Amino acid sequence: MINYLQNMPVIIRTSFMLILSNMFMTFAWYGHLKNLSDKKWYIAAILSWGIALFEYLLQVPANRIGYTELTLSQLKILQEVITLSVFIPFAMVYMKQPFKLDYVWAALCLVGAVYFMFRS
Repeated sequence: MINYLQNMPVIIRTSFMLILSNMFMTFAWYGHLKNLSDKKWYIAAILSWGIALFEYLLQVPANRIGYTELTLSQLKILQEVITLSVFIPFAMVYMKQPFKLDYVWAALCLVGAVYFMFRS
């Protein structure tokens, strides 16, 4: 599996790792709102830190790999696109939030940001 990942293009490998890391971080930041709302805030914080550790174990190497071919700005925009792509399904499926047209407008704004950061 590791050899397979190492043979992937940098942008694919980076994106894959950032998607996984963002899934952990989204749960760390927002999962406690559903699962631990009856607990003290510091219990939620400690559990969130534990989840966030896995995010960092993926995010730090992903950014180091990505930075070999991408600029810092490109890495940031890639992260923002991934964040929105992970957050919307999380909000709708896990947190039972309704779909909002604002998600579409935010995605369109990010398409523009991607264009400007990745153009030659």
